[in-house]
Amino acid sequence: MTRTVRRTRRTLQVAGAATAALLALSACSSSEDTSSAAPGSPASTSSEKLSGTVTVFAAASLKESFTTLGKEFEKEHPGTKVTFSFGGSDSLAASITGGAPADVFASASPKTMKIVTDAGSASGAPATFVRNQLEIATLPGNPDKITSLKDLTSSGLKVVLCDKGVPCGAAAQKALDAGKLKLTPVSYEQDVKSALTKVELKEADAAVVYKTDVHAAGDKVEGVDFPESADAVNDYPIVQLKDTENAEAAKAFIALVQSSEGQKVLTEAGFLKP
Repeated sequence: MTRTVRRTRRTLQVAGAATAALLALSACSSSEDTSSAAPGSPASTSSEKLSGTVTVFAAASLKESFTTLGKEFEKEHPGTKVTFSFGGSDSLAASITGGAPADVFASASPKTMKIVTDAGSASGAPATFVRNQLEIATLPGNPDKITSLKDLTSSGLKVVLCDKGVPCGAAAQKALDAGKLKLTPVSYEQDVKSALTKVELKEADAAVVYKTDVHAAGDKVEGVDFPESADAVNDYPIVQLKDTENAEAAKAFIALVQSSEGQKVLTEAGFLKP
């Protein structure tokens, strides 16, 4: 009788311990599942969708390509909007260091990018994403028969250059120096698009601009290559800005620019690979 009671007690103790273990395991598993689904956890954070506005300050020569990439970015990330400010890189750099709100800066030269980095306005190191080479833009059909950079020094031609403080102007001066040529333009323009417009409106016979701008103008102008341009190829750096209000979207836009998809858009526009 006593032996039977002891066996019964031992059986109940074992069963109780097993039940307690199962309950503990179930509670632990439930806790882990809840944690993985909790808002703000690593899993949920990585899957969060981008939203809000990304403000990009970019060199004027990037207008067509970046506008295309901006539309693609908005398509890939519903709920986002990309706004652009295009212009001379030096003016954009001055605006950024002066406190203008922006998330990304894409410059047409390392020199103008340095204005921003030296001021402590960049987040991280800039990365070169494309390069660009100069070309002479003439009137359609090239009525003045321009075939070289030296031809632009003819006194009978109205030639336009970018201002020397702008990357395209600095590159043009570098090319002229390489050819030991002196050129007095009818005007210096604040960005490459303004210089090109002078030719498109027939207010100038020629302008020294980028190949990408000649490409974008279509049949409004005609392009003339010149060997000195090889001595004045510009690197284009891009960087996330320090005071961005949308860091994740800014990083994503830069990633798109550097991606194979972004590089395809840029090279088709005439840019050179970095």
